[in-house]
Amino acid sequence: MYARAIVLLVLAFATSALAMKEESIAELTARAQAAPPDHQAELYVKVAQLELKAADDFYNAGKVDDARSAINALSADSEKATEAATHTHKRLKNTEIDLRKMSEHLRDLKGTLNYEDQAPVQTVIDHLEALRTRLLNQMFGKAR
Repeated sequence: MYARAIVLLVLAFATSALAMKEESIAELTARAQAAPPDHQAELYVKVAQLELKAADDFYNAGKVDDARSAINALSADSEKATEAATHTHKRLKNTEIDLRKMSEHLRDLKGTLNYEDQAPVQTVIDHLEALRTRLLNQMFGKAR
Protein backbone atom coordinates (compact mmCIF):
# COMPACT_ATOMS: atom_id res chain seq x y z
CA MET A 1 0.00 0.00 0.00
CA TYR A 2 2.80 2.42 0.97
CA ALA A 3 4.79 1.58 -2.18
CA ARG A 4 1.74 2.14 -4.36
CA ALA A 5 1.22 5.60 -2.84
CA ILE A 6 4.86 6.52 -3.53
CA VAL A 7 4.59 5.33 -7.13
CA LEU A 8 1.42 7.37 -7.64
CA LEU A 9 3.04 10.43 -6.09
CA VAL A 10 6.11 10.13 -8.32
CA LEU A 11 3.88 9.64 -11.35
CA ALA A 12 1.85 12.73 -10.44
CA PHE A 13 5.00 14.86 -10.15
CA ALA A 14 6.36 13.56 -13.45
CA THR A 15 3.09 14.31 -15.22
CA SER A 16 2.89 17.83 -13.82
CA ALA A 17 6.51 18.51 -14.78
CA LEU A 18 5.80 17.50 -18.35
CA ALA A 19 2.66 19.63 -18.44
CA MET A 20 4.56 22.76 -17.45
CA LYS A 21 6.09 24.45 -20.45
CA GLU A 22 9.18 26.52 -20.31
CA GLU A 23 8.45 30.18 -20.84
CA SER A 24 9.97 31.90 -23.84
CA ILE A 25 12.23 34.90 -23.48
CA ALA A 26 9.47 37.24 -24.68
CA GLU A 27 6.92 35.82 -22.23
CA LEU A 28 9.33 36.01 -19.32
CA THR A 29 10.33 39.57 -20.26
CA ALA A 30 6.68 40.61 -20.30
CA ARG A 31 6.19 38.98 -16.90
CA ALA A 32 9.25 40.79 -15.54
CA GLN A 33 8.02 44.16 -16.78
CA ALA A 34 4.61 43.63 -15.19
CA ALA A 35 5.93 42.17 -11.93
CA PRO A 36 6.13 44.10 -8.67
CA PRO A 37 9.58 45.67 -8.17
CA ASP A 38 10.70 43.15 -5.54
CA HIS A 39 10.20 40.27 -8.01
CA GLN A 40 11.76 41.92 -11.06
CA ALA A 41 15.39 41.12 -10.21
CA GLU A 42 14.72 37.39 -10.13
CA LEU A 43 12.73 37.45 -13.36
CA TYR A 44 15.25 39.58 -15.27
CA VAL A 45 18.04 37.22 -14.17
CA LYS A 46 16.02 34.30 -15.56
CA VAL A 47 15.58 36.20 -18.84
CA ALA A 48 19.34 36.86 -18.98
CA GLN A 49 20.07 33.18 -18.32
CA LEU A 50 17.78 32.16 -21.19
CA GLU A 51 19.54 34.70 -23.42
CA LEU A 52 22.90 33.24 -22.41
CA LYS A 53 21.72 29.78 -23.40
CA ALA A 54 20.41 31.18 -26.69
CA ALA A 55 23.73 32.93 -27.37
CA ASP A 56 25.59 29.71 -26.65
CA ASP A 57 23.33 27.83 -29.06
CA PHE A 58 23.72 30.54 -31.74
CA TYR A 59 27.52 30.50 -31.47
CA ASN A 60 27.50 26.70 -31.72
CA ALA A 61 25.31 26.94 -34.84
CA GLY A 62 27.60 29.56 -36.40
CA LYS A 63 24.99 32.35 -36.18
CA VAL A 64 27.33 35.04 -34.88
CA ASP A 65 25.00 38.02 -35.46
CA ASP A 66 22.14 36.35 -33.56
CA ALA A 67 24.56 35.42 -30.77
CA ARG A 68 25.75 39.03 -30.49
CA SER A 69 22.15 40.21 -30.25
CA ALA A 70 21.51 37.66 -27.50
CA ILE A 71 24.55 38.69 -25.44
CA ASN A 72 23.64 42.37 -25.84
CA ALA A 73 20.13 41.58 -24.60
CA LEU A 74 21.69 39.58 -21.76
CA SER A 75 23.71 42.65 -20.82
CA ALA A 76 20.64 44.91 -20.84
CA ASP A 77 18.53 42.50 -18.80
CA SER A 78 21.36 42.02 -16.30
CA GLU A 79 21.38 45.79 -15.90
CA LYS A 80 17.62 45.74 -15.23
CA ALA A 81 18.05 42.95 -12.67
CA THR A 82 20.78 44.94 -10.92
CA GLU A 83 18.66 48.10 -10.91
CA ALA A 84 15.70 46.22 -9.44
CA ALA A 85 17.83 44.55 -6.77
CA THR A 86 19.57 47.76 -5.69
CA HIS A 87 16.33 49.76 -5.76
CA THR A 88 14.39 47.29 -3.58
CA HIS A 89 17.39 46.01 -1.55
CA LYS A 90 16.12 42.48 -2.21
CA ARG A 91 17.93 39.58 -3.91
CA LEU A 92 21.22 41.48 -3.92
CA LYS A 93 23.26 38.40 -3.05
CA ASN A 94 21.38 36.06 -5.40
CA THR A 95 21.61 38.52 -8.28
CA GLU A 96 25.35 38.96 -7.73
CA ILE A 97 25.88 35.19 -7.67
CA ASP A 98 23.84 34.70 -10.84
CA LEU A 99 25.76 37.47 -12.63
CA ARG A 100 29.05 35.87 -11.57
CA LYS A 101 27.97 32.50 -12.96
CA MET A 102 26.92 34.07 -16.26
CA SER A 103 30.20 35.97 -16.45
CA GLU A 104 32.15 32.76 -15.89
CA HIS A 105 30.10 30.99 -18.56
CA LEU A 106 30.81 33.82 -21.00
CA ARG A 107 34.54 33.60 -20.20
CA ASP A 108 34.47 29.91 -21.04
CA LEU A 109 32.48 30.61 -24.20
CA LYS A 110 34.88 33.37 -25.26
CA GLY A 111 37.76 30.89 -25.25
CA THR A 112 36.02 28.81 -27.92
CA LEU A 113 35.36 31.71 -30.32
CA ASN A 114 37.35 33.14 -33.20
CA TYR A 115 39.50 36.12 -32.30
CA GLU A 116 37.23 38.65 -34.03
CA ASP A 117 34.16 37.31 -32.17
CA GLN A 118 35.76 37.59 -28.73
CA ALA A 119 35.64 41.39 -28.28
CA PRO A 120 31.83 41.72 -27.99
CA VAL A 121 31.76 38.89 -25.47
CA GLN A 122 34.53 40.55 -23.44
CA THR A 123 32.55 43.81 -23.44
CA VAL A 124 29.57 42.01 -21.91
CA ILE A 125 31.81 40.24 -19.39
CA ASP A 126 33.23 43.62 -18.34
CA HIS A 127 29.71 45.03 -17.99
CA LEU A 128 28.60 42.08 -15.84
CA GLU A 129 31.65 42.53 -13.62
CA ALA A 130 30.81 46.24 -13.19
CA LEU A 131 27.26 45.28 -12.23
CA ARG A 132 28.59 42.74 -9.74
CA THR A 133 30.83 45.40 -8.23
CA ARG A 134 27.82 47.69 -7.85
CA LEU A 135 25.89 44.94 -6.08
CA LEU A 136 28.80 44.10 -3.81
CA ASN A 137 29.22 47.78 -2.91
CA GLN A 138 25.52 47.94 -2.11
CA MET A 139 25.83 44.89 0.17
CA PHE A 140 29.16 45.63 1.85
CA GLY A 141 29.99 49.25 1.08
CA LYS A 142 30.10 51.96 3.69
CA ALA A 143 26.85 53.70 4.51
CA ARG A 144 26.62 57.03 2.75
